[in-house]
Amino acid sequence: MTEQTLPAMPTVRDRYAAAYAASGENGISAAIRAVLGAIRRYAWMAVGIVGAAIALALVVTMLDTPRFTATSSVQINDQSDEVLGGEFETQIAPPSDWDIDRFLNTQLDVLRSRALAERVADGLDLANDERFFGAMEVAPQSVPTEEREKRKLAIDLLQDNTAVELRRSTRIALVAFSSTDAEITARIANAFAEEFIQQNLQRRFDSSAYARNFVAEQLEEARASLEQSEAALNDYARQTGLIRTRDAFAPTGPELAAGTVTSSSLLQYNQAAIRAREARIAAQSRWDAVRNAPLLSSQPVLSNPTIQALMTRRAQLESELQVARERYLAGHPATSRLEGDLAAVNGQLTRTANEVRQSIRSEYLAAEAAEKRLEGQVSQARGATLAEQDQSVRYNVLAREADTARSIYDGLLQRYRELNASAGIASSNITIIDRAEVPGDPSSPSLPRNLAIGLLIGLALAGIAIFLRDQLDDVIHTPEDVEEKLGLSLLGVVPRAEGQSPLEALAEPKSPIAEAYNSMRGALLYSTPTGLPKVIVVTSAQAAEGKSTTSFAIAAGLARIGIAPLLIDADLRRPALHKLVGISSERGLTDLLIAQGEPGDVATRVKHGETEFDLLPAGPLPPSPTELLSSPRMAQLLESFSQRYGVVIVDSPPILGLADAPMLAAIADGTIFVVEAERGHSGALKAALRRLRSMEPTILGAALAKFDPSRSGNRYSAYYGYDYYSYTDKEGRGAA
Repeated sequence: MTEQTLPAMPTVRDRYAAAYAASGENGISAAIRAVLGAIRRYAWMAVGIVGAAIALALVVTMLDTPRFTATSSVQINDQSDEVLGGEFETQIAPPSDWDIDRFLNTQLDVLRSRALAERVADGLDLANDERFFGAMEVAPQSVPTEEREKRKLAIDLLQDNTAVELRRSTRIALVAFSSTDAEITARIANAFAEEFIQQNLQRRFDSSAYARNFVAEQLEEARASLEQSEAALNDYARQTGLIRTRDAFAPTGPELAAGTVTSSSLLQYNQAAIRAREARIAAQSRWDAVRNAPLLSSQPVLSNPTIQALMTRRAQLESELQVARERYLAGHPATSRLEGDLAAVNGQLTRTANEVRQSIRSEYLAAEAAEKRLEGQVSQARGATLAEQDQSVRYNVLAREADTARSIYDGLLQRYRELNASAGIASSNITIIDRAEVPGDPSSPSLPRNLAIGLLIGLALAGIAIFLRDQLDDVIHTPEDVEEKLGLSLLGVVPRAEGQSPLEALAEPKSPIAEAYNSMRGALLYSTPTGLPKVIVVTSAQAAEGKSTTSFAIAAGLARIGIAPLLIDADLRRPALHKLVGISSERGLTDLLIAQGEPGDVATRVKHGETEFDLLPAGPLPPSPTELLSSPRMAQLLESFSQRYGVVIVDSPPILGLADAPMLAAIADGTIFVVEAERGHSGALKAALRRLRSMEPTILGAALAKFDPSRSGNRYSAYYGYDYYSYTDKEGRGAA
């Protein structure tokens, strides 16, 4: 038979995680609750830190020396006004639209530059002004004696205390200066604006003077080069006998081609020969059209007006002759007269047609003769031009050099005229909008601003302190801490008993503690794939965390639903269950471990409320509890009890410092780890869990005992308000 692997049953932790997810729990809300809980838990520490920061800000404000700030504003345009017109202006080329931000930022850097600070320091003679150093809070003994060092200190103070800002979406720059002297502050702020304009004008003037000198030098060199080129050109033309008709200012195209008389004649003869050839071709075409065609069938003959009139007359006579022949007999005088007129018209028509043909031939012959004469002239002029070309090569080179020199000279001369026209005319692109006035009130220290800064710093420090304190705090405060810090599933949360003992609260089925243990009982019933474990060990890291009460409550709760439990007090050092129920501990577990007696003779039937169950007290305290609990007899007893009872609940000793609990957990079917709220440190708890896990037990989960949701840090726990819907007794007590 093939074995089939059954799917793993979900653990208690998995079921709790699924329940949280189904109820809308998510990481963000859990984180928010954790933050709010930490803030409320350490609220007094946060208030102290914020208060100290505000007090420190107040003290600093009172002790700080008042400082005054004066501000002047200047408008920075990307180009200056055109005084002489755009063609004569020698200003710096303005930036393009897409580069305007870079231009403005460059001007701001100029305002912050050391060169401008030097101009201000020299203009106001601040290096020798003791009042300036006093306004900058420089002690007299700290002022250098050397002039160079004093000037350097003054410049550094100017740069350190000057702020430059560009207003958003404008061209207005604000220049602010701060010191302890209001009058000096305003004077220096205005000096920065004025020196900025003067520096800009000086830079333009220096640039124009340099340009004028440079252009003058280049102009002199260009003039000498032009004279030399023109002289060389004229000498060569005189030596070779070349007569040029070219335009010296347009030496390109037809003007350059017709540079000499010979080449000009060749060009004219060639153009005339082309026109004569066109005329001869047209005349030859007309002659060819009438030469071999019938006399009266060619278009040139028929288009002649005389031919057209004779043909019209002939047609008229033929029509009259046809009418006369129909009316008269042959030989009639009228018929004879018409026939004679018709013959005369035909003869005249033939002669006229021959004359038209002869005139076309004469035109053709004249055109042919003219073409031949012009071709002869072209041939002669071509020969003369070819003979002249060898001499023109050198001339053309010299002519081009002279033309180039003339162009350079003309351009430099025009630029020199423009520079001379604009020299000394300063047009600035910077304008002072508002001059700095002597401030009446100090700009710093500002009490509201310093208090606000102190508040922000205090809040930041408080947040950091709360974060560090929360991270370093390993105390288990809330149920969420059990899962996050210990990594254990939470079986239940038991509130702190107020005004009565836990057993008295358990006796009331509708009390919050009873309801909490009922919830834990439900979790235990489904804590393993097989349901409720047969042997359950209840332990804790330290003593007095509530494990004995939890053991008793679990036993009573299971007995209430019909499961027969056996509660064993296995704390053989400090037993507590017999004190809870008020029974004797003369006989108990110790007797069964030492002797071979019957378990039923030792167990005591206890009653709690309406439920009854068996309790096995610890018995006499042995000298070596660890040896007894780790003996095979203990495992035999638990096996025997698990067969006789529905469940066996073992109240074990604490884990830390003892070996009893880990050994009991190793032989049990499940272990419950009880943690007291506001007491259990995660370091000690984790150490206890490491000792417990060294025996590889089955840990069912953890139970948080003595939880007080009304504490400040617990108000933001997901379990806060779990006891809101408590039951109302007969006297009307409780909350609805």
